[in-house]
Amino acid sequence: MNLKLYNTLTRKKEIFKPINKNNVGMYVCGPTIYNYVHIGNLRAYTFADILKRYLKFKNYRVKEVMNLTDVDDKTIRDSQKQGKSLKEFTKEYEKGFLEDIKNMNIEMPEVMPTATEHIKEMVEIVKNLLKKKIAYKTNDGIYFSIKKFKKYGKLSKTKIKKLKAGASERMLKDEYDKDNVNDFALWKFYTKEDGDVFWDTEIGKGRPGWHIECSAMSMKYLGQSFDIHTGGTDLIFPHHENEIAQSEAHTGKKFVKYWLHNEWILVDGRKMSKSLGNFYNLRDIIEKDYSAMELRYFYLTKIYNQKLNFTWMGLKASKISYQRLKNIISTIKDDKKINKKYISEFEDAMEDNLNTPKALQVLWRLVRDEKAIGKLRTIKKIDEVFGLKLLETEEIKIPTDILEIVKEREVARAKKNWKKADALREVLKKEGYAVDDTDKGSVVGKL
Repeated sequence: MNLKLYNTLTRKKEIFKPINKNNVGMYVCGPTIYNYVHIGNLRAYTFADILKRYLKFKNYRVKEVMNLTDVDDKTIRDSQKQGKSLKEFTKEYEKGFLEDIKNMNIEMPEVMPTATEHIKEMVEIVKNLLKKKIAYKTNDGIYFSIKKFKKYGKLSKTKIKKLKAGASERMLKDEYDKDNVNDFALWKFYTKEDGDVFWDTEIGKGRPGWHIECSAMSMKYLGQSFDIHTGGTDLIFPHHENEIAQSEAHTGKKFVKYWLHNEWILVDGRKMSKSLGNFYNLRDIIEKDYSAMELRYFYLTKIYNQKLNFTWMGLKASKISYQRLKNIISTIKDDKKINKKYISEFEDAMEDNLNTPKALQVLWRLVRDEKAIGKLRTIKKIDEVFGLKLLETEEIKIPTDILEIVKEREVARAKKNWKKADALREVLKKEGYAVDDTDKGSVVGKL
């Protein structure tokens, strides 16, 4: 079997072949730490985690680098609004992010660099681009000339429109839409709006542009060419397009082999937005009495590069499924075997661009298969990829009156009084409990 992944660069699924045999270099675009990450961000990091876990499942040695953007337009703007130093401001949200990825059971990257610790590396790249005359200075900063990079637009399929004569149109801001194809800032010269955020360097007093940060950090830890770069589809342009341009212009080598992008999360069919009141982070989810693992299960119900529509009803369905799955698994005994048939089916699903919905179906078939051997160890193996903590037990005390209803239902089932058994199941459901019928008897758990 061969792992196939959808490469944004080529717009097709490709067999994954790392540059260096069994060693995989992987860069994940991490958060800008100016606020708590939202559920769309968490989908991106969960997808990257599933990818990393599956590569390890396939016996690859993975080195993951995930950056923390602690200096950019947003962090400077919001730290000044709160009257805090940049470091004091960003540390609060760095701590919040680390709590979130721990709760989501996302494995820590091997390297988690911050931008402010890598100014030297950024300056070296900019100096080389200036030397090659691919970058140029103006009164407000140093810019990358996209006309000098012939393959600009190859990732996003953006076509460079005819630019004005002389110094082309320039974009000082970090973020802009696809209609604005402009020279972008590598280094921004100091202005009073930056307050105390600046570095005195060989290329001038100022601070880096957003795009140069990721190039510097990824290449420092993974080399000039590496295997995988992940991120949301919103980062394809301009961020990832600009990363490719400045990195390849700097080194003369192919920057990244496989570009993998997860799709957006919609909320009730609409774009998530604070103005629409449908903007949620993990704290909002937990306040509504859902767990991080139930949210993680919800993410797995759709392939990573397909849009996922978040609704509270959809999350509730995932909560019920997840709890039911754990309830059934809690009754399974270890026979010290592995079920090769189900492992093979699981791999077939995951090899097809990490098809987690199909892989979840394999897991459910295994759990419900009364004749299957090696259930528990096979579930454990699958959960090394899913990261759902399926074998971790929680002490949940079931009230005596609920247990009495369960016993009454078992008697009804023994007498084949299915109508009464179904009615009692609904009674349990209204009380907040789910009951599953297994070959070991009825198993009750909290919804």
